[in-house]
Amino acid sequence: MSASLTLVVLMAIMYGTGVYVMLERSLTRFLIGFVLVGNATNLLILLMSGPSGTAPLVTGTASDDRMVDPVPQVLMLTAIVINFGVTAFILALIYRTWWLAQLGDEGDTLSNEHEHDTEEATDAVFHQVDVDDEAVQRALDESNEHSDDEHTTTRKGASE
Repeated sequence: MSASLTLVVLMAIMYGTGVYVMLERSLTRFLIGFVLVGNATNLLILLMSGPSGTAPLVTGTASDDRMVDPVPQVLMLTAIVINFGVTAFILALIYRTWWLAQLGDEGDTLSNEHEHDTEEATDAVFHQVDVDDEAVQRALDESNEHSDDEHTTTRKGASE
């Protein structure tokens, strides 16, 4: 089977349009151009893979001469995955630039939410945590659930 002239023309148009759109300054147009170039590459791999035939699952049969080479199929799947990953990255860049554009003069600075906290308030919070830890330790020491005597007697009994 020879390559269809329609698919070759479509691939060339997709490459040309994709490269032209990628040269724009807008990230959204760059994304559209990148997707077009990626799909044109997949079409190129499909066209160059050779004639169609049987699936390359079972060898040693009479249909071995009509079997398709699986390498172009693997290359196309790899190209799809790479295209998807780079598209996701470009979408993240587009979102980040949009977000920074919405902030205006504030830019990428972070607000200090603890600006009005005093040292006394911070010490009071940590003091309360220390008091809670001491209360838990006292409750554990006073409980008879696990006394040290039980552990030592069971250990001695197990070792003898």
